Amino acid sequence: MPSEHRADRIDAKILTVLADDPRATVMAVAERTGLSRNTVQARLSKLDAAGALHSFERRVDPAVLGYPLQAYVLTNVTQRKLDQVGAALEAIPEVLQVHGLTGVADLLVHVAAKDADDLYRIAGDILDIKGVKRTTTALVMREMVDFRVRPLLDALAE
Repeated sequence: MPSEHRADRIDAKILTVLADDPRATVMAVAERTGLSRNTVQARLSKLDAAGALHSFERRVDPAVLGYPLQAYVLTNVTQRKLDQVGAALEAIPEVLQVHGLTGVADLLVHVAAKDADDLYRIAGDILDIKGVKRTTTALVMREMVDFRVRPLLDALAE
């Protein structure tokens, strides 16, 4: 769900420093931005409270955990069972993220697998969920552009 908080130029400067160095301390961010430590801390607290900052978990590569294969499972569901399907997907450890869609499928399920056989099992687990009508699995061959917001931060900071 999108955050209600709207970042401004100062927030963008702070977030740009953290995008470059996620482990930077509040003091280091203050020094690099020319802002006071209290301003940086207050801004980060406000962004965090608004849900604008995601967890460190997003930075962990599943391959390092033994899941080098990634795929997207386009999933069609019975609409009135959407909440139950979502809860069941959340219970599958290999499900990394789920997006609700419009168009050709209802859900885009991002999964990680150990190998092709594991992916086959995971796709079957998804298809076995009550309310799932059909799935189509697309294997990730290569990541072309990594998740990023830096260009948006740069535009806002200017």
